Amino acid sequence: MATAPNTIIDPNLGEVEQGSSLWRDAWLRLRKNKLAVASVVILFIMLLLAVFVPIMSPYGIEVQNLELGPTPPQASHWFGTDLLGRDVLTRVMDGGRISLMVGFAATAVSLTVGVLFGAISGYLGGRIDSFMMRIVDILYTLPFTVFVIILTVYLGRSIILLFMAIGAVEWLTMARIVRGQVISIKQKEFIEATYVMGLSTRRIILRHLIPNALGPIIVYTTLTIPRVMLFEAVLSFLGLGVQAPQSSWGSLIKDGADLMEEYPWLLIFPSMALSATLFSLNFLGDGLRDALDPRASKD
Repeated sequence: MATAPNTIIDPNLGEVEQGSSLWRDAWLRLRKNKLAVASVVILFIMLLLAVFVPIMSPYGIEVQNLELGPTPPQASHWFGTDLLGRDVLTRVMDGGRISLMVGFAATAVSLTVGVLFGAISGYLGGRIDSFMMRIVDILYTLPFTVFVIILTVYLGRSIILLFMAIGAVEWLTMARIVRGQVISIKQKEFIEATYVMGLSTRRIILRHLIPNALGPIIVYTTLTIPRVMLFEAVLSFLGLGVQAPQSSWGSLIKDGADLMEEYPWLLIFPSMALSATLFSLNFLGDGLRDALDPRASKD
C-alpha cells in the first residue's frame, strides 16, 4: 500500500528491542550480588592454594622434623608446625584437595542419580511415579549417617568408596526437586510438540526436560557440595574418613581439637579454611537462587 504524501515516518519504527536470554539476565543479576561475587573469588583462591601450595611448598607433606617439633606461626612456617614438625600450611592445603575432591565427586554421583531418577519419575507419572517416590520416602527414613558408617567399615575406607557412599545417600532431595520441575515443564507446548514429532522418551528427557530444569539443579548443586564436605569432615572427625597418611580438613580439625589447649593453631587454621569454603559455597548458592529466580522482574 502506498504511503500518503504528507505521512511522517518515524525513523525508530524499524528498531526492534534486542532480546535477552535467561542465562544472560541471571549473570547480570548475579554480578550485582557482591556477596556472591566475593564468594566466587574466595573459592577460586582456595582452589588455587589447594592445587599449587603442596607442589610449590619447600616442605613436603610428610616431611618430619622432630627436632623442630610444634612451633607457632612464624616467618618460615606461616601456619606453624605440628607435633612431628610438619608444615601446617602445606598440610592444610593438601587436606583441602581431599575435602574439595570428596565434595565435588560425591556431589557428582548424587547429581547423576538424583537428576535421572527424578526426571524419569516425573515424566512417566502414574503408578511408576508413585512407586519410585515411595522408594525415596522409604530411603528418607533410614539413618544415613549410620548407613555410610556401615559402608565405610565393611567396604573399606578408600577415598573412592567414601565419596561413592556419601553420593549414594545424597541424591534423594535432588530427585524430588527434578521431579517437580519435570512435572511442570512437561505440560508446556514445546514438550507436546516433541510427542507429535515422535521423539523417543530418552531424547525427550535428556535433550528437552533436563536442560530446561538446569536452574534449580545448579542452585541445589552448589548447596549440596558444602553439605557433603561437612559430612566428610564429620566422618573424618570420627576417624571413619580418609586415613593416614592422607588427611582432610576434618581429620586435621580432629587432630587440632585434641591439642587445642597447648597448640591452638593446629585447630584454628584448618577450621578457618573449612569455614571459609562452606560459607562461600552457601553464599554462592543463595546468589544463584536469586539470579535464576524466574519470578524476578526484568530490569
